[in-house]
Amino acid sequence: MCGGRGTRLGMGEKPLVEAGGRAMVDRVLSAVAPAVEDVYAAPSPHTPETRAHLEGRVPIVETPGEGYVADLSYALERVGRPVLTVTADLPCLRSADIRAALGAWEAGSLTACVPVERKRELGVSVDTSFEHDGREVAPTGLNVVGEGSDQVWVSERTGLAVNVNRLRDLEVASIVTSERF
Repeated sequence: MCGGRGTRLGMGEKPLVEAGGRAMVDRVLSAVAPAVEDVYAAPSPHTPETRAHLEGRVPIVETPGEGYVADLSYALERVGRPVLTVTADLPCLRSADIRAALGAWEAGSLTACVPVERKRELGVSVDTSFEHDGREVAPTGLNVVGEGSDQVWVSERTGLAVNVNRLRDLEVASIVTSERF
């Protein structure tokens, strides 16, 4: 999913914002490609430069740009289920993070989460959280969307915890990516 405007960052199209000297969408693609068979990009009318950047590299599913949930639903109608979905603002994501999530997935849908305390420990923002098994957790932007029951998988992995929504998140991502890549 790479259709975000990036208004909170104020740096142009969010997927093309650089973390550690490289566009976030490129970092995510580098993590996803070795872990799954087919990779699609889902830009929106809000991200024409991202679409152009990805053209010819991966198949494009142009979404209507009506928000994350609507755009995800639109993309799912075109690629089918089950499908791994990843937001383009997870620049610290690694293939091992994806393989761990897929290894935890049993059936239905899976939401990958990190403990809120892990995000706070790293100094990144927490926009959404909920209680799971007595812990406050935050969705990461990595999911498996299938048919049937929902499953929550909780991981401490840094690659899943750093979701770039604000400038401080980008600063942390740039530090982490320079240390790990």
